[in-house]
Amino acid sequence: MTTVVVVRKGGQVAIAADTLVTFGDTRLGNRFESNTKIFVAETDAGPSYIGMAGTVAHFPVLRKAIGSMPRELLKLGSKDEVFDTFTKLHPFLKENFFLQTKEEDSDPYESSQFSVVIANATGIYGLYSYREVFEFKQFWGIGSGRSFALGAMHALYDKAKTAKELAEAGIAAGCEFDRNSAAPADVFTLKIKETK
Repeated sequence: MTTVVVVRKGGQVAIAADTLVTFGDTRLGNRFESNTKIFVAETDAGPSYIGMAGTVAHFPVLRKAIGSMPRELLKLGSKDEVFDTFTKLHPFLKENFFLQTKEEDSDPYESSQFSVVIANATGIYGLYSYREVFEFKQFWGIGSGRSFALGAMHALYDKAKTAKELAEAGIAAGCEFDRNSAAPADVFTLKIKETK
């Protein structure tokens, strides 16, 4: 799968991801395919960096779907805004990209089938299949390498000076120990907008 992390520290947010694509036992590294698991969504409040974990098909679909949303509807500056945006996006994904929402018969809601992390000037957020939204205070990770990344970021959080340094450490741990993650990493940072 992948390792994607978001971090908030020292007035900065960072998002980082490995660049490996896997197809079963086949590994397609950055040397062979220009893969990125993070894309930028321009909103009225500024850029939001969005990272995903899941099937490779999700990456172009979500990038195209979010890119086609009217800018005034694309709001990602709070938990409620993330929830509202992805709730509006769900029927569009079903109708235009043929999203298969079935997981299990006992599921309480239709699934979007993906995990997403978002970094922007308001903070760091996570979104899961049933549109559960979290706002993280320090850091988080998604993908098959997340446990390694979370451990590394936890161990270094008090010692590190910047969000970027922590994100790089998390990705390095994911790439070192998770067989479905590999360097090089993409890393992006933004300054936190101070709230009054």
